[in-house]
Amino acid sequence: MNPSAATAAPRPIDIALLTSVFIIAACGLLYELAAGALASYLLGDSVLQFSTVIGTYLFAMGVGSWLSRYFDRQLPAHFLRIELLVALVGGALPAVLFLANAYVPSAFRVLLYGMVLLVGTLVGLEIPLVMRILKRNIRFKEVVSQVLTFDYLGALAVSMAFPLLLVPHLGLVRTGLLFGFMNAAVAVWALWLFRHELRRLRAHALACVAVMLVLLAGVWGAEHITRFAEDKFYQDSIVISSASPYQRIVVTSGRAGHRLYLNGNLQFAEHDEYRYHEALVHPAMAAHGNPKRVAVLGGGDGMAVREILKYPGVESVTLVELDPAMTRLFSENPILRRLNGDALTNPKVRIVNTDAFQWLQEGRDTFDVIVVDFPDPTNFAIGKLYTSSFYALLDQRLAASGYAVVQTTSPLVARKSFWTVVNTIESVGLTARPYHAHVPSFGEWGFVIASRRPWRLPDALPPGLRFLDAASLPLLFDFPRDMARVDTEVNRLSNQVLVHTYEREWGVVH
Repeated sequence: MNPSAATAAPRPIDIALLTSVFIIAACGLLYELAAGALASYLLGDSVLQFSTVIGTYLFAMGVGSWLSRYFDRQLPAHFLRIELLVALVGGALPAVLFLANAYVPSAFRVLLYGMVLLVGTLVGLEIPLVMRILKRNIRFKEVVSQVLTFDYLGALAVSMAFPLLLVPHLGLVRTGLLFGFMNAAVAVWALWLFRHELRRLRAHALACVAVMLVLLAGVWGAEHITRFAEDKFYQDSIVISSASPYQRIVVTSGRAGHRLYLNGNLQFAEHDEYRYHEALVHPAMAAHGNPKRVAVLGGGDGMAVREILKYPGVESVTLVELDPAMTRLFSENPILRRLNGDALTNPKVRIVNTDAFQWLQEGRDTFDVIVVDFPDPTNFAIGKLYTSSFYALLDQRLAASGYAVVQTTSPLVARKSFWTVVNTIESVGLTARPYHAHVPSFGEWGFVIASRRPWRLPDALPPGLRFLDAASLPLLFDFPRDMARVDTEVNRLSNQVLVHTYEREWGVVH
C-alpha cells in the first residue's frame, strides 16, 4: 500500500463506496426482517421464528465473511456480481415465500431457511470485499471505523422504517422487491465507478439491466403477486386486504359469506359468527342484571360490541384494540359496517387503540362487564394476555359485582390449553365458570366467566338472538368426559407455558 495514499483524504470513489455500505446494510437487514415477519405470520410464535431466522442469517453472514478470503483478484467484479445476486434472491424472498405458502406449504420451512442462508452468505461477502477495495486508498483503521459506522446507520434506518412506513404502506412483497432494486442500483454504481477495471464490461452492464428490469416488473406487479398467492391460500375471493405494523388483515367473500383472517388465521365466518359472539357476550351481560359500563379488549371487528349494544341500559362501551387499522376498517368499510351493525360508529362506543395490558396497568376506571376477545395464544406477544399478571390487572378493573368473560380456545382440540386458562384465572383469586359452544367454522369452542361473586343463570336474554335462549343456556356449562378438567400449570409471564401447550395441541391437528 502506498503510505501517502493511506493518509490522503477519501476520494469521491471512496465516499461512493461508503454510501453503498449504507444501502447494503439497510437492504441486508430488511431481508432479515422480512423473513422473520413472514415466518411469524405464517408459522406463529414470533419470538421463536425471529430468533431462528436471525440466528440462521447471522451464521450465514459468518460463512460469507469466511468465504471472502478466497476472492483475490477482480474484487470490483466479484462485488458487482454479488450485489446482483443479493438483489435477485433477497428482493424476491417475500414474493417467493408467499407463493410457496400458497402452493407448496410443505416446502415452506425448507425454502425459508434455504433462502435465508443464501442471502445471509451473500451479504456476509459484501462488506469484506468493500473493505478490501477501500483499503487500497484509506488506512485500515479508518476503513473499519467508516465501514462499520455506515453499516450501523443503514441498519438503524431500515429497522425504524420497516414497521412504521414500509410494511403498512408498501406491503412485504413490494418492499422486498424495492430494496432488491436498491441493491441492483449499487451494482450499477459499482459498474460505473470501476468501469476502467472491469473486464467484459458489456456483459456486466447487460446483467445489471436484466436484473433491474426483473425487479421493476416485480414492483409493478407486486399487488398481483400478493393477490395471486392469497387467492390460492384463501380459496374464496379477496375483497379487502390490508397490512398494518401488527398483522395482515384479509376479508374474503364466498358461498358462506364473508370471512376475516388475521395473518392467515380465521377469526370469523359470516354464516356462523353469531354463534360465537352470542356465546361470548350474553352469558355474562345477562347475568349481571344491569350493566352500564362495559369494556371490550380485542374484538376490533366490532361484533362483540354489536351484541353488547342489544342491552339498552348500557351507557358506555370502551373498545381497546391494539391495531388502528382494524377499527378503521370496521368503522368505515360499508361491507364490514353491515356485519357489525355500525356498532363502532355508535355514540356510546369509545375506541382506544393501545396495548390492552398497558391499558389495564395505566387506567383506574372500573367496569360492570369486561369482554376479553383476543386471538388464541399463538405467540408470546399474545400469550402475555393470558397470564396471571394480566388477570390480576383485569380483576382490579372489574366492579365489585362485575363479570369478565374470556374467549379460551377449544376445550376439545386444545383441552389442556383451555384448562390452563381456567387455572390461571383462579390463581389470582377470581371465580372461574367455564363453558363452551359449537361454532361450525371452529368446532367446539370455549369461554370462561371470571368474577368475584358466583355466576348465576340469567332470568332472560335479549330478544332477537339467533343461537341462545334461556332453555339452552345451561347446556353450555356441561362438559362431557373428553372435555373434562385436567391438571395444568399456571400461565405466568415468566414461563408462558400456555404458548407451548397450545402449539403442541393444535400442531397435532394441523
